[in-house]
This record gives sequence, structure tokens and C-alpha cells, in this order.
Amino acid sequence: MYTLEAIHLFPIKSLGGCALSESRVTVRGLEHDRRWMLTDPQGRFLTQREIPQMVHLKTEIQADALIVYSNSDRNNQITLSLYPDWPQMPNTSVKVWSDRVSARRYNNDVNDWFSDQLSTRVRLVYMSPKARRRTDGRYAPKGQYVGFSDGFPYLLLGEASLMDLNSRLEQKVGFDRFRPNLIFSGGEPYEEERWSDVRIGNVDFRGAKPCGRCIIITTDQENGERTPEPLRTLATYKKVGNKVIFGQNTLLISEEKRDLKIRVGDAIEPVFS
Repeated sequence: MYTLEAIHLFPIKSLGGCALSESRVTVRGLEHDRRWMLTDPQGRFLTQREIPQMVHLKTEIQADALIVYSNSDRNNQITLSLYPDWPQMPNTSVKVWSDRVSARRYNNDVNDWFSDQLSTRVRLVYMSPKARRRTDGRYAPKGQYVGFSDGFPYLLLGEASLMDLNSRLEQKVGFDRFRPNLIFSGGEPYEEERWSDVRIGNVDFRGAKPCGRCIIITTDQENGERTPEPLRTLATYKKVGNKVIFGQNTLLISEEKRDLKIRVGDAIEPVFS
């Protein structure tokens, strides 16, 4: 038996996420997931790869508000609307890897707050509902789109996989190192990487490809410190070609509807490739 044990939302790319008991699902990912992003003044996306201090900024959803706060001072925070009046925001072009994407930019007051927290000049942008960033066509059929995620709208990871990895490490790591959206119990370690399709509750997803991992998983999500692990250990037994893999990139294939939701506790039915 497989069960959805946790849902994690990351509203602003590469900042801290928050746990949900349920979430609406969209073709671009969980509702509000990675719809915001920090860029440099030239519009290039920024992540913990370049700025590990981003781990110090956490997010929380309260009603229709997105709260961003410093983990060293809960009162040091900024409040954004979960539903920005994006038609009134200036349009800009941003770059995520090789993709050029239309986005809406925030005013200087918002940008100054984030810049002060990270001690470098950054800008906050929002992806409007009309923006279209195509999911990698090598792994996704036509009509699949993604927000500001690196490449795919959902990341699925099994508890058994993390348990097996931790059994090989001197110091255990948590799920937060890997930033999964969906965590499930049941099954064998790493079997999610062989799932071709999976139903969660009454929602159907498709396994696109195993997730290639980068230096971000070596970053402690509380203090920003980096060590070689767990990337070094994963490279000894989870390397395919020149990529270290862990978890499954996943696409929504159910017809998108406003009331389409998944919930913690939902049963999971996988199909193996």
C-alpha cells in the first residue's frame, strides 16, 4: 500500500517551503508553487547554487497572503498577495536556464527588502497565468508547461528512498535537502524512478524522468553550510551517465480543473514501466 504522506509547496524558487494538508493541482505544478522567483538585475534566475543564504528566508501561507520571513528573526518579514494584481505590474523578461520567460516585476520597496536580506541586489518577479514556459519536450508531451521550477512541475520522492540513503550516511539528512513536492510511504527504495504513471487520490500523473541532482542537496537548509554529502554518497550508487539521480520528475495528465486536489492521506496507485 502506498500513501501520500506530505505535500510541500515552494512559492518562491529556492527559498524555504511550507507543508500543506491539501493542494489544488495544475499543469504547472501545485497551485502557487514556484510562481515567484528572485533574479539578478539583468533578469537571470538566482538559486541556492549561487546564494546559499537563500535558505534563511522561509515562506508561509496565511489565507490569501504569502509571508516571507527570516529564520533568525520571525518579525523580520514581508507580506505579499497570493493573487497579485499582475496586469498592473510592469512586464519584464527573465531567464531560467536557456528559457526566456515573460514575468511581472515588483516595485523597489519589495526588491529592497529581499536585497537587504541577501546582501546582494535582487529583484522579485511573478509568473502571470498567461505566461507559457514549455516543459522539456524530450520528456513531456505537447501542452505541458511549468512555472519557475528547474524543469518539471512536480517532484515525487519515497520515504523508503530517503531511509536507504540515510543508512549509508554518517549524518542523516532530511527531505528538505531534496525539495520534493510529494512524499509517499510504501514500496521499495527508489522504485518511484520506475513509475510510468501514478494516481494520487483521483488525480493522474505521469513519470517524466528521474531527477538529476546538483549542489543544492549539499546545502544545509537551516544554516546554509555546505558539505560533500549526500551528493558524494549518491554518486557511488545512483549515477546514470554524468547525472546523480534521486526522485522522480512528474507531470499532471488529468484534465486540469479548478477543483482538482490532492490531500495528505490519499492512496497512491503506481504503474511501473
